[in-house]
Formats: sequence, C-alpha cells, structure tokens
Amino acid sequence: MIFKETKLNDAWIIIPEKREDIRGFFARTFCCEEFNKHALDATFVQCNTSFNKRKGTIRGMHYQAPPYEEIKLVRCTWGAIYDVIIDLRPESATYKQWVGVELNQQNLKSIYIPAGVAHGFQTLADNSEVFYQMSEFYHPEYARSVRWSDPVFNIEWPLPDIIISEKDSTHPDFRS
Repeated sequence: MIFKETKLNDAWIIIPEKREDIRGFFARTFCCEEFNKHALDATFVQCNTSFNKRKGTIRGMHYQAPPYEEIKLVRCTWGAIYDVIIDLRPESATYKQWVGVELNQQNLKSIYIPAGVAHGFQTLADNSEVFYQMSEFYHPEYARSVRWSDPVFNIEWPLPDIIISEKDSTHPDFRS
C-alpha cells in the first residue's frame, strides 16, 4: 500500500498496489501494521455503507463533536465520488482548509480522515456505493455538520447540478 500525505495535517490518501494476472487482480486495502508504521490509528469499531442512486448527490459535511470525535477510512466500492474533507481543528496549521480527491471503483483509493475533520462527497456516477470504517460508535447527540456550500470554505464541487437532503442543505454558516 502507498500512503500519500494530503495538505491537511494527519489526512492521508491510501493507494493499494494491485497484483494482476489473467484472473484479474488482488489488492490489500487495509493493514493494521502498515497503518501503525505511519502512526495512524487503525482501531475501527463500526462500518457503514452509503448507496447513492443519482450522479450529483452530495452527502455532508459531517463529523462528531468531542468526546466522540471519529477517525474515518472511506473508499468508493462502486461508481465514483469526489470526496471532500475540511479541517475543523482550531489548533491545526491547516484549520478551515479543505482537500478533495476522486475515489472510484477503478483506483481503489481510500482517504484516512483524522478526528476533528468534517467529511462529505459528491457522486460522479449513478449508483455509487461508499464504504466507511469508523473509530467511534455513532452518537446522534454529538453529530455535527457544516454546510456543503459555506462561503468560509468555498469548496469547489465538480458538478453543478446537485441532489442534497434538506437537512444537509440548511446548516447555518460556520462559526469558528
């Protein structure tokens, strides 16, 4: 596996190394030992799947507040997404900055999202499926979000036509 740092502190893109032959390929997408070599917490207690029918769907930008902050490892298992993370850690040198990366079924990339960082995505293809591993159990009373279109972050989404839930579209402006 190849670990590539992003411009956000402690956030990584993980790229599996495919072993291909006439049958297809084999690739390791997670290894606790390799995560530990990069000083990344690899303790995941919950896995979720998100299925998205339509291209242009936006989900996010979600995170959990202390004391239930969560690390996420996210991969697109079918279709394609533009995955976005925003650093919401006031003590971080990359506070309020964002990174976007395409995850899809061909590139097999994952994104490692540290605690205190909001996460969301826009689907780039119909019928896209996203697989999440989380380091913390879901606590609805600690669930938080920032609006996908908040001018504080000025995220550049790839598709202009969007589908979004009412809940995700109505979050107030971010306040630091």
